[in-house]
Amino acid sequence: MSELKRILQQITALSEVPDAAILKRLIDHLRAGDKEPALANEKLQALIDILHKHPEYGNGIASFVLKLIIQYRQIALYTDTGIMSDQGFFSSLRRLIGHRFLPLLPQDDSVVELVGYLFDKPQDERWLANVEKQKWDELVSLLKIKDDQLNLVASVKNSILNAIVILSYRISGIGLHPDLMEAYPEILNYSAAFVAQNQEAVLFVNQYREAHELDTLTDITPEQAISPAPLLVMLEQCEDIVSTIRKRIYKTGISIHLTNMMLRLDQSLQRVRILTELVADHSQKRDHAIIEMIQALIETANRRYSIGYLIDNSTKLLSRKVTENASRVGANYISTDKAGYRKMFQKASIGGLIIAFMATLKILAYHLALAPIGRAFINSMIYGLGFVFIYVVHGTVATKQPAMTAAAIASTISDSSGKKSHQLTKLSELVVDILRTQFIAIMGNVMLAVPVALIISYAWLQYTGAPMINTNKAAHLLHDLDPFHSLALPHAAIAGVYLFLSGLIAGYYDNLAVYNQIGPRIRRHWLLKYLLPRSWLERLSGFVEANLGAIMGNFIFGVFLGSTATVGYILGLPIDIRHIAFASANLAHGLFNISSSQVSWPLILMSILGVALIGMVNLMVSFSLALFVALRSKEVRFFEWGRLTQLVVSHIFSHPSDFFWPRDKPMKYAQIDSQGRMIFEDSSTQQGNKPIPNNYVVRRLSDVKISPDIVKVVAQGIQSNTNINYDQQPSDSKQTIKATASPKKIVDLDDGLIDEELNSVPYTDDIQYDQITKTLGANANTGQPVAADHKASGDAKTPLPKPSKPPKLPD
Repeated sequence: MSELKRILQQITALSEVPDAAILKRLIDHLRAGDKEPALANEKLQALIDILHKHPEYGNGIASFVLKLIIQYRQIALYTDTGIMSDQGFFSSLRRLIGHRFLPLLPQDDSVVELVGYLFDKPQDERWLANVEKQKWDELVSLLKIKDDQLNLVASVKNSILNAIVILSYRISGIGLHPDLMEAYPEILNYSAAFVAQNQEAVLFVNQYREAHELDTLTDITPEQAISPAPLLVMLEQCEDIVSTIRKRIYKTGISIHLTNMMLRLDQSLQRVRILTELVADHSQKRDHAIIEMIQALIETANRRYSIGYLIDNSTKLLSRKVTENASRVGANYISTDKAGYRKMFQKASIGGLIIAFMATLKILAYHLALAPIGRAFINSMIYGLGFVFIYVVHGTVATKQPAMTAAAIASTISDSSGKKSHQLTKLSELVVDILRTQFIAIMGNVMLAVPVALIISYAWLQYTGAPMINTNKAAHLLHDLDPFHSLALPHAAIAGVYLFLSGLIAGYYDNLAVYNQIGPRIRRHWLLKYLLPRSWLERLSGFVEANLGAIMGNFIFGVFLGSTATVGYILGLPIDIRHIAFASANLAHGLFNISSSQVSWPLILMSILGVALIGMVNLMVSFSLALFVALRSKEVRFFEWGRLTQLVVSHIFSHPSDFFWPRDKPMKYAQIDSQGRMIFEDSSTQQGNKPIPNNYVVRRLSDVKISPDIVKVVAQGIQSNTNINYDQQPSDSKQTIKATASPKKIVDLDDGLIDEELNSVPYTDDIQYDQITKTLGANANTGQPVAADHKASGDAKTPLPKPSKPPKLPD
């Protein structure tokens, strides 16, 4: 007899007096490594095969598990597990740090403690994620309860129904919270939806209890099932309200507290939907809900004491808060056509001109006898005020763009759309636009910084009769550019991190300016009203509100650059910064002032190579961090990085010039049928089956499977200079996308939303679900809500007896 079959026999025999240790033996037997997906599926399939041959084992497991969990508190499992806590970050952090020194007492009557005992390996979450979905569905369908044990199901259902009511009240409380109403006054127009979902939840729970006779713990099957449709309709309306509010974030700003609140509202709505499916009569939805709840429970049990998990969630909130408001900032740093390309070169040239003088001032500041803190202050002011001045005169700094485009990247990926490949296609094109814009920005900085720095050194020599710096200092400047014999590249990586942080800081202050209404408050300042004319005050308030983020991002970035070397000196650490624009200016100063005996072609080439590598490291570090935060804020899973890389690499081979020179026309995004004809083109108001225009670069928004023969047909029917990207597409010809008369439009999260849409009143007191017509509406004659049912909706009953104290789990 196999070990698995022996364990199943023990579980079946002890189903009346369940012991958690036996269930743990089963889980230990099925456990596989997190990098062994084949073994995990093989072991679960062996369990499924045995349950097919011996249905009594499936009954035994179901009875064993139900009798075990009803000994514990269940409601908190459904209402709290996997839902963001409203506790502050620092209080949670203090609690978890204290747990490291003096462990918290376990909650012996909590199901989470039971699950933590059963799934006690850190890799269990990944092990279970490796199991194929169909195997989970098949396993759950085999775990059935006998008719004489329906009292167990009734007890669990009572807990689920109570949890639905609790979560419904929480949803109403969050939706009508004063902080949310203060931040979004328009939500008052939607308040009836949050109230109505609570009414429908209570009504559904009471009707379900009465129909299934759960008060007597029998759980009969009623002649007519209680439909959860009214409740689900109201939940969907609440979800639409949350989605609508998110579209206004970039206009109104948001705090971390409100971000946390909206995330809890999202999670609570989703949890009520899952719990409703758990008690519904649709077996497939019920099985999926069971699996989802189990996965959430195991994740919570494994991470409930994890400081890393707390930081992970909190930084996700922070990244969402920063990126969702500042996409308009990053959009200014991306060019898509020749006009924008030329404009970026002009702005970068202005930046290069000013940076040459900034680098000169920094070199001259070394002659001052200053304490370390004084030197850090002087350098920080040179950098910080210089960067702000560059911004004010409409210049730009190379490698600044990637860090500032995190929000613009995030805005291409919709939270609400499950079709992430659509947004990833656009994202890959945005990456190309950013890299091309970055290339010309670097060229503009370097092409001005080098000659201007040479002119300054020459003018200094002619005016004073002595070189600006001695040969030793010049040699030191060139040595600092050596990528192999100095720390130039690690120092460039530090500068890249600062570039990334400056983008987040800019997003934070942009959000702060809007959320705290800085502009209107400046206009109302009594002293400014007295000192400045009204027109000046209006211009000042508008300038500060629109540019506070960029100004603070540039200034703090300068402080970072100016103080890093001093901090390293104080701490005894070899840390400093290297930035390509300043490195190019230092290259010019060093080569001009070094002695002729020390100049050689290897030295010149090595210094030029060092400048190029410094720029690459600046770009790679800042861009990768910004991209990580942007995708993280939209919860794009890690496996999609491979798809994104594939799209970018495909573009390198298909259109390499796009990385250095702008296209003749901006990139267009389209859905294409199997004949290469456009179904939908997102920048045009006209839709239909029309040929792709001449000189058009097209990226499909979905994976179209096209045979090579069809590609040839398309190539014959379209002019030769039309570029259609078929790279990285499957070659199976059996499936194609057909053109339709009314294609489905793909809408990004941050597409324009006019105020009238929010200020209308789609949800008023007349929203009720009509049981007869199966529609939402009001009585046309009275304007009063159509009664959903003659039974009054009252408080949900709570007939659950207090469970006996569960057995103490082994330590």
